[in-house]
Amino acid sequence: MATVLERARLGRSFGWLWSAYAVSAYGTGLGFGAFSYVAITVLGASAGEVSALSVAGLAAGAVLAVPLGPWVEFRRKRPVMITMDLARFLALATIPLALWLGVLTLVQLLVVSVVTAAAKIAFNAASGSYLKGLVPPEHLLTASSRFESTTWSATVVGPVVGGAAMGVIGPVATVLADAASYLLSALGITAIRGDEPAVPTRAERTRFADLLLGWRWIWADRTLRRVFLNVVAVNALIMAAEPLLTFMMLGPLGFPPWQYGLAFALPCLGGLVGSRLARRVVARYGQTAVLLRLGAVRALWPIGLAFVRPGWSGLVIVMAVELALIGCISLHNPVVGTYRMQVVDPDRLARVLAAWSVTTSAGIAAVTALWGVLATVTSPRVGIAAAGVLLLATPALLPRRGKPPTQPAGSQARTASQSSSTAPALSSRSTG
Repeated sequence: MATVLERARLGRSFGWLWSAYAVSAYGTGLGFGAFSYVAITVLGASAGEVSALSVAGLAAGAVLAVPLGPWVEFRRKRPVMITMDLARFLALATIPLALWLGVLTLVQLLVVSVVTAAAKIAFNAASGSYLKGLVPPEHLLTASSRFESTTWSATVVGPVVGGAAMGVIGPVATVLADAASYLLSALGITAIRGDEPAVPTRAERTRFADLLLGWRWIWADRTLRRVFLNVVAVNALIMAAEPLLTFMMLGPLGFPPWQYGLAFALPCLGGLVGSRLARRVVARYGQTAVLLRLGAVRALWPIGLAFVRPGWSGLVIVMAVELALIGCISLHNPVVGTYRMQVVDPDRLARVLAAWSVTTSAGIAAVTALWGVLATVTSPRVGIAAAGVLLLATPALLPRRGKPPTQPAGSQARTASQSSSTAPALSSRSTG
């Protein structure tokens, strides 16, 4: 009964948006690892080339997405989301076509990786801004929790089914499924009815300084700034250790592939539970307490991955650490997303979300590359341990005390920018 009432409060348009996201999320889950599998089995890529494919795609996509923030802000958000979905569909569809024609190259995989990474950042910026105008303020946390639970359910099911499909019918089928999911997502967003709020009016032509306004508005709000720095650092360190753990488990420790998949798929059930509990936990302890205390607790677990050993005991360690980490992340993410939407002005939200995503992607790419060098010079276990130790220090980036500000961050930044002669008048284990 409660679920029916929640659906009624969130509205039919939210239902279409949520369904579109679910389709694309499950498609992404099905295609998880397909790029690497194609690069290794079809193109004979080395481990270094596969790593470079991942890092370069993230980094170049982040750089390409920098001008997309202002571009998204001054356009209707629904057409932008549809365009980004279609761009990802077309980019991914070129892979099976090139393979069929016998002309697939590593360069093409890199280009597709860059296009999809940049389109994802632009889509997330548009959808976050669109969601704020679509859902009543009192239901933003519920809506954010719905998206978070969908992410984790797709992470549980998608890679397992996709991995089996790659083994039976090859990776191209999962790439096609991923591409088709974006086409279906675009159709779902097209089905949304109703007018959008008026987009902000551009005072003048975009200048280079405009590209930096998203970061300046984040920086103007002390609480948002510290949460931002914490999220970027935590994301980068968690994701930098992931390929090292993968190499260690499938290489020296000798875990069979099915155990490796189980070690990461099963703990994602904690993500489903955590995301569904977010609203109740916030109602009991308050948004600020969850934002800060849970932000600190989630940094405690990854150090345990440095103690993984062969056999079932090692598998249990990985699953226990991942379950605790994912449970904390899935509770924390909706709170961070809701807080961002609450404190940032609607006519600035797309640029703030774009700046947030660009920094996160660039941070993951840079730290992952650095940790690859560290693991080469020392060992993967030392790299995992170093990431875990540094994660223990990340709670120091969080704000110490105080309630979240009620004044939108964009309003504070506007006051600051008006006093500057260079300023024009005028938003699966990562977190936040």
